[in-house]
Amino acid sequence: MTTKGFFTNGGIFGHGSNFNERFISDYKHLKKIVDHCKGIGLRIVLTQGTYDMVHIGHARYFEEAKKHGDLLVVGVDSDKKVRARKGPDRPLVPEKERLEMVTHLRPVDIVTVKEEGMPQWELIRVVQPDVLIVTQETVAKYSKAKMNEMKKLCGEVKILEPRATTSTSAKIRLMQLKLAKRFEKAIVPKLADMISDALGHTGGKRK
Repeated sequence: MTTKGFFTNGGIFGHGSNFNERFISDYKHLKKIVDHCKGIGLRIVLTQGTYDMVHIGHARYFEEAKKHGDLLVVGVDSDKKVRARKGPDRPLVPEKERLEMVTHLRPVDIVTVKEEGMPQWELIRVVQPDVLIVTQETVAKYSKAKMNEMKKLCGEVKILEPRATTSTSAKIRLMQLKLAKRFEKAIVPKLADMISDALGHTGGKRK
């Protein structure tokens, strides 16, 4: 395998987002690229998530993750996978846009998609990163035995704390709450007036 495209402005290490080259959906192709990078001495970092409504916390998280190696691979959950985990109203931002948005963040080198129904930890197994970056939320989901099983697939596991004051889910809940309050202020008084008028008319007829 040649290094053509790797170290040019048009490749995965280029200055632009270069989505068509950074996004690698085929895991076999992804493995070839990652193995090549390992072969030339690069340290591989992997992290995974939904990245719905990309915000400053995500940018800071990727920046910190990249400090642990040379090549940062990011797995993004597919729309179907997100709906299965977070409900029918998520994600707010469709898969293609989330994938492309992540490539616009400077520390990210390669982006791939995690499909619903894949075997557990399939992407970790394919990449076999030198460093796997996870959140405290991820760690909380697994038993100690499961975490040890995960650690066998990579060099080491690093736990990063949230890099923003609120998560995407919290932001969405806050937006919903604000909309509900606005609806209450705008609609409820009008409904009360309409009901009052209707009752008044009815009362007048009965008299």
